[in-house]
Amino acid sequence: MKKIILRDALPKDFESILALNDAEVQQTSAMDFQKLSQLASLSAYHKVALVDDKIAAFLLAMRENTAYQSENYRWFAARYPHFIYVDRIVVSAEFGGLKIGSLLYTDLFDFARAHGIAMVTCEYNIQPPNPASQKFHDKFGFKEIDTQWVANGSKQVSLQVAELA
Repeated sequence: MKKIILRDALPKDFESILALNDAEVQQTSAMDFQKLSQLASLSAYHKVALVDDKIAAFLLAMRENTAYQSENYRWFAARYPHFIYVDRIVVSAEFGGLKIGSLLYTDLFDFARAHGIAMVTCEYNIQPPNPASQKFHDKFGFKEIDTQWVANGSKQVSLQVAELA
């Protein structure tokens, strides 16, 4: 079994994070170094997963009351006073099957509980469909609250909430 290490993302990781994001851009959204730097500065949680010292995944999340202009983030901010929003989670296909996404979400949920955050929010594509993301989020107790069209009408997302005990 491979050893997986989770740690805070560092600027030296940004090149690898951008490469991971680019590989899944149809499920996330485009991001360059400047945007990643901005998102990192707004984030409350930004971790990478390393396998054999190689960045295999990352998760980037923001708290409420952040100056983030994402239309999905703003949707949640308009409705909920306290939450942490998963902007993106990406796991390299090279490391599929190692349950790295689950490790990151478990760590994020622990972070949220430790900081008194009772709600984790996110969205995933339903047009074009992303059944793997739906199955993954269902496993963590996420429930659809609404849907919306984004990216100039090219994507429809399921807006999801997981309430923590």
